[in-house]
Amino acid sequence: MKRFVIADPQKCIGCGTCMAACSTEHKKVGVQSHPRLTVIKHKDATAPVMCRHCEDAPCARVCPVQAITKEDDRVYINETLCVGCTLCAVACPFGAIAFDGSRPVAMANSYDTFIPSTTRSSNPSTSVPGVFGQDILAWEPGVKSIAVKCDLCGFREQGPACVEVCPTQALMVVDEDKIIKARERKREEAANVAQSITVEL
Repeated sequence: MKRFVIADPQKCIGCGTCMAACSTEHKKVGVQSHPRLTVIKHKDATAPVMCRHCEDAPCARVCPVQAITKEDDRVYINETLCVGCTLCAVACPFGAIAFDGSRPVAMANSYDTFIPSTTRSSNPSTSVPGVFGQDILAWEPGVKSIAVKCDLCGFREQGPACVEVCPTQALMVVDEDKIIKARERKREEAANVAQSITVEL
């Protein structure tokens, strides 16, 4: 049974605290700082959309380099293996996979030599010495776009940061126990409704 985080749109106020916490916690451990969830608004309701860690994981099935795998109670992306093909984002039924730039750990962030760059040059952009990417269409050596999705903050003992910081407790982690309890509660409610209908007849 996979775990996942779910939101209650009736409690969510769309503050974006969950996205900020997600970004901060992942940046601390040296992976993409892009938030693994996106708060969206539909009519009068807001709620974050994130990975549901599907049992059949269509994203993992289409990944050509096996960068997405099922590990214990979650579906995990290995950022080092990802080639940025975007097939996982197409396959995801929830639109929970985003793409963001990444630089390998061993790649230099700057060069000692200043390299002039224009919008038509193929040189790395060093318009400001020591800083890349300032010019339109300029590229940064070693940077590639890779898939980013919820990993349930597997590196945190406290669990997902988004759940911990939500000011209205709109987020919760769903696991097998909670699903069993919800199923039993719904069966009891259905039985009570059936009983009341029988009495009325």
